[in-house]
Amino acid sequence: MATPPPISNIIRRLRFDADEMTQQELADRIGMTRQTVAAIEQNKYSPSLEAAFRIAEVFEVEIGTVFQWKKTAE
Repeated sequence: MATPPPISNIIRRLRFDADEMTQQELADRIGMTRQTVAAIEQNKYSPSLEAAFRIAEVFEVEIGTVFQWKKTAE
């Protein structure tokens, strides 16, 4: 099984707080597919930097509010 990326996010919470925005609505606003948004939201895929900024812009928050880096033990 693949190791999840060391980046977590609060996209689901932000969508809920934004009048229960759907994954499809978010995908349409950032120019991605719903499947990609779902994979990012479930920490199965790390977004590009551009996509991360677009997501933050939709919710009008800083990118660091949406995404958090999990430092791994070395």
